[in-house]
Amino acid sequence: MLSMMKLLQKNECCVCEFVEIFNIGQSAISQHLRKLKDVGLVRETRKGQWVFYSLNHTSDMYGLVQQILAFIPNQDQRIIALEKQGLRIICE
Repeated sequence: MLSMMKLLQKNECCVCEFVEIFNIGQSAISQHLRKLKDVGLVRETRKGQWVFYSLNHTSDMYGLVQQILAFIPNQDQRIIALEKQGLRIICE
Protein backbone atom coordinates (compact mmCIF):
# COMPACT_ATOMS: atom_id res chain seq x y z
CA MET A 1 0.00 0.00 0.00
CA LEU A 2 2.86 2.38 0.67
CA SER A 3 4.08 2.03 -2.92
CA MET A 4 0.60 2.93 -4.11
CA MET A 5 0.53 5.95 -1.85
CA LYS A 6 3.99 7.00 -3.04
CA LEU A 7 2.68 6.93 -6.61
CA LEU A 8 -0.35 8.97 -5.56
CA GLN A 9 1.93 11.53 -3.95
CA LYS A 10 2.73 12.91 -7.44
CA ASN A 11 0.13 11.30 -9.68
CA GLU A 12 -3.56 10.78 -10.05
CA CYS A 13 -4.11 7.13 -10.97
CA CYS A 14 -7.00 4.85 -11.76
CA VAL A 15 -7.42 1.23 -10.73
CA CYS A 16 -6.54 -0.03 -14.21
CA GLU A 17 -3.13 1.65 -14.00
CA PHE A 18 -2.39 0.07 -10.64
CA VAL A 19 -3.38 -3.33 -12.05
CA GLU A 20 -0.72 -2.89 -14.76
CA ILE A 21 1.93 -1.47 -12.41
CA PHE A 22 1.64 -4.07 -9.66
CA ASN A 23 0.46 -6.98 -11.82
CA ILE A 24 -2.27 -7.96 -9.37
CA GLY A 25 -6.03 -8.25 -9.78
CA GLN A 26 -8.44 -5.38 -9.99
CA SER A 27 -10.39 -6.53 -6.93
CA ALA A 28 -7.26 -6.53 -4.74
CA ILE A 29 -6.32 -3.03 -5.93
CA SER A 30 -9.87 -1.80 -5.36
CA GLN A 31 -9.90 -3.20 -1.83
CA HIS A 32 -6.63 -1.43 -0.96
CA LEU A 33 -7.90 1.85 -2.35
CA ARG A 34 -11.25 1.49 -0.58
CA LYS A 35 -9.46 1.00 2.74
CA LEU A 36 -7.27 4.04 2.12
CA LYS A 37 -10.32 6.07 1.15
CA ASP A 38 -12.33 4.87 4.16
CA VAL A 39 -9.69 6.22 6.55
CA GLY A 40 -9.43 9.46 4.57
CA LEU A 41 -5.92 9.05 3.18
CA VAL A 42 -6.92 9.10 -0.49
CA ARG A 43 -9.69 10.82 -2.38
CA GLU A 44 -11.41 9.86 -5.56
CA THR A 45 -12.40 11.99 -8.51
CA ARG A 46 -14.84 10.80 -11.15
CA LYS A 47 -14.08 11.59 -14.76
CA GLY A 48 -16.90 10.17 -16.81
CA GLN A 49 -17.22 6.51 -15.91
CA TRP A 50 -13.68 6.31 -14.50
CA VAL A 51 -12.51 6.97 -10.95
CA PHE A 52 -9.08 8.44 -10.31
CA TYR A 53 -7.32 8.42 -6.95
CA SER A 54 -4.91 10.85 -5.33
CA LEU A 55 -3.63 11.62 -1.85
CA ASN A 56 -6.10 13.52 0.29
CA HIS A 57 -4.30 16.78 1.02
CA THR A 58 -7.03 17.82 3.47
CA SER A 59 -6.64 14.75 5.69
CA ASP A 60 -5.64 15.40 9.30
CA MET A 61 -2.99 12.73 8.74
CA TYR A 62 -1.54 14.28 5.56
CA GLY A 63 1.57 15.61 7.31
CA LEU A 64 2.29 12.24 8.88
CA VAL A 65 1.72 10.50 5.54
CA GLN A 66 4.19 12.86 3.87
CA GLN A 67 6.80 12.11 6.55
CA ILE A 68 6.35 8.35 6.09
CA LEU A 69 6.43 8.56 2.29
CA ALA A 70 9.76 10.39 2.49
CA PHE A 71 11.27 7.00 3.43
CA ILE A 72 9.66 5.11 0.52
CA PRO A 73 11.76 4.81 -2.65
CA ASN A 74 10.73 6.93 -5.61
CA GLN A 75 8.16 5.20 -7.82
CA ASP A 76 8.48 7.46 -10.88
CA GLN A 77 10.04 4.66 -12.95
CA ARG A 78 6.76 2.72 -12.69
CA ILE A 79 4.80 5.58 -14.25
CA ILE A 80 7.48 6.08 -16.92
CA ALA A 81 7.36 2.37 -17.80
CA LEU A 82 3.57 2.54 -18.02
CA GLU A 83 3.81 5.54 -20.36
CA LYS A 84 6.40 3.81 -22.57
CA GLN A 85 4.04 0.85 -22.93
CA GLY A 86 1.24 3.22 -23.94
CA LEU A 87 -0.77 2.21 -20.87
CA ARG A 88 -0.60 5.37 -18.78
CA ILE A 89 -4.34 5.93 -18.74
CA ILE A 90 -5.72 2.92 -20.52
CA CYS A 91 -9.23 3.40 -19.21
CA GLU A 92 -9.90 6.62 -21.11
